[in-house]
Amino acid sequence: MTVAAVKPYAFPARDTVDKFPAPLLYIGWEDHLMFGAPLCLPLPASMPFGTMVEKVLPDLFGEHPDFARIDWSKVEWFKSGRPLHPDPAKSLADNGIGHKDVIRLRTPGLAGIGGSCS
Repeated sequence: MTVAAVKPYAFPARDTVDKFPAPLLYIGWEDHLMFGAPLCLPLPASMPFGTMVEKVLPDLFGEHPDFARIDWSKVEWFKSGRPLHPDPAKSLADNGIGHKDVIRLRTPGLAGIGGSCS
């Protein structure tokens, strides 16, 4: 968010990566309002993207009735609003994902409970 200050506004950032157990990653699921905002987790930069999908996302979103219906071959990924084409075998860092980045997944054909977001 841009800050409009009336005088110099310089200070050291207090939320740098060295202050957390691992880089923070925000993960959101488009069109699924059961999750009102992206969820934030400390995930190691060395974690393979595929491991995040297989091990982390079920814990975050698995209670949603649509989660079991996801066709992972059709999922569309976004990083900061731009398309992301991650390599599941590469680490989060090697996929260009860093501290405090926001990634979102869109699941074509699934638009919330009972199609509530269509």
